[in-house]
Amino acid sequence: MVGFIKKCPECGSINLFLNQDKGEVICKDCGLVVEDKMVDFSQEWREFDSESAEKRRRTGAPMTYTQYDQGLGTEVGRKADLYALGGKDRNKFFRLRKWQYRISTAIERNLKLALAELKRVASYLKLPASVEEEAARIYTLSVQRGLVRGRSMESVVAGALYAACRRHEVPRTLDELSEASGIEKKEIGRTYRFVTRELGITILPSNPADYIPRFASSLKLSPETQSNAVEILEMAQKAELTSGRGPTGIAAAALYVSALLHGEKRTQREVADVAGVTEVTIRNRYKELLDKLKLEKEIKKTRKKNP
Repeated sequence: MVGFIKKCPECGSINLFLNQDKGEVICKDCGLVVEDKMVDFSQEWREFDSESAEKRRRTGAPMTYTQYDQGLGTEVGRKADLYALGGKDRNKFFRLRKWQYRISTAIERNLKLALAELKRVASYLKLPASVEEEAARIYTLSVQRGLVRGRSMESVVAGALYAACRRHEVPRTLDELSEASGIEKKEIGRTYRFVTRELGITILPSNPADYIPRFASSLKLSPETQSNAVEILEMAQKAELTSGRGPTGIAAAALYVSALLHGEKRTQREVADVAGVTEVTIRNRYKELLDKLKLEKEIKKTRKKNP
C-alpha cells in the first residue's frame, strides 16, 4: 500500500498508484489525486569531476573482504593524531587502543595478520584486485568454519590465492606461489584441495592456452608464434593429448614447437625455465605433439630455410 492512506476518500478504492516523478498518490479507479507529496526523488546535486563527486558523496567505501572487518569497523584514532595530543591524552589514547585490540575476537586478529600476508603475496605475483578479493573471501570462510586449525596461516593463504587464480583463470603455477609465500609446493596443493573440498568450490581444470601469453612474453616471441601455439594446443585438445598432462608442460611444448616452425630458436632449457618444468617434460610433450599432429615435416622445412 502507498504511504499511510488505506483507500480513496472519493470512491473507496484501494487501487492507489504513486507517481514518483510528480510526487502524487493517484486513485487508478476514479483518477483523484489523493495526496500531493511533492517529493523530489532525483539527485540533489550534480558532479562535474571526480573530486567534487567524492566530496559530496555521503556514502563510505564499499565492503571488501580484503579488510578484516570488511571495511565496516572503526578504530580509536590514528598514530598521526598523537602529535596533536598532550601527555594525559596520549596515555588515554594508548589505553583505548590497547583495549580495542583486547576485545577483538580471535578470528579478527587472525584475519588482520593473514590478510596482510595475502596482500603481500598478491602484490609479489602482480595479481588483479578481483583475484585478491576472491582469495580474501575464501580465506575468511575458511577461518569462520575452522579450517585453519592445525595448518599454518601462510599455507591456507597460499591455497586460497591459488584457488582464486584458478577461478578467475589467471595463470599462476604452484611453483610461483611457493616462491612468493615460502611454503612448499606440496603443502600448498594439499591445503588448496582441502579448502576447495570443504567449502564446496567447483574449479574447472586449467586451460593450457591461458599460460601461452605469459610464457611467450618471457621468451620474447612474436605474436605470430604465440597465435600458432594456441592453434597447436587446440589441435592437441582435439587429439586428446592434453588430458592427464600438466597444463604448463603441454603449453610450453606447444610454444617450443611454434617457435621452431617460425624460425625463432629457443632452447628446451630456456622454455623449461620459463614454464617451471623440467627439460624432460618439454622433450616428452614435444615428441608427442610431433608424432600425433604430424608436424615433423614442417619443422624440417623451416630448418632448411633458416639453417
